[in-house]
Amino acid sequence: MSRTQIREERWSPEPGGWRVWRRQVYLGSGNAFWEQSAAALLRWEVKTRSGFRISTQDKVCSGAKLQIIVPVGPVSIHEPVEVVDVVECGNLAGFAYRTLPGHPVCGEEAFILRRMGPAVFLEIRSLTAASDRWTWRSVFWLLLGAQRFIRWRYLRVMRQRTS
Repeated sequence: MSRTQIREERWSPEPGGWRVWRRQVYLGSGNAFWEQSAAALLRWEVKTRSGFRISTQDKVCSGAKLQIIVPVGPVSIHEPVEVVDVVECGNLAGFAYRTLPGHPVCGEEAFILRRMGPAVFLEIRSLTAASDRWTWRSVFWLLLGAQRFIRWRYLRVMRQRTS
């Protein structure tokens, strides 16, 4: 079972070396804003507008295995992931994915939009541990710094989504 189940009201990951990060921010308000933001999130725009490429053009789908492609100068890093949960109902829309072998880190990430009255909030959750691959483990501290920067970009692009 996924540690980042979207539908859980209380998120308490198992202990064991996971770096836990969670943040919720206000994005905007109104029905049109909600509809546009939910549609964008479920089309991977939180990732693509942050500079990533996705190996599929499809809407987020539970069970899908795909590559998140990270351009770094003249090379690209391919991050294999599997979508473990998708929700799109009422006042909740989002998805969670887990990393697969070969990913630079081990863990899960979730992007959850919530509508509370007219207000729309984005919550990002992440569990991170060092990769099982030595080459990635040796630069784990650099990856953690990059992860902080990328999270800032996620929040920025979703805020700008309808500006």
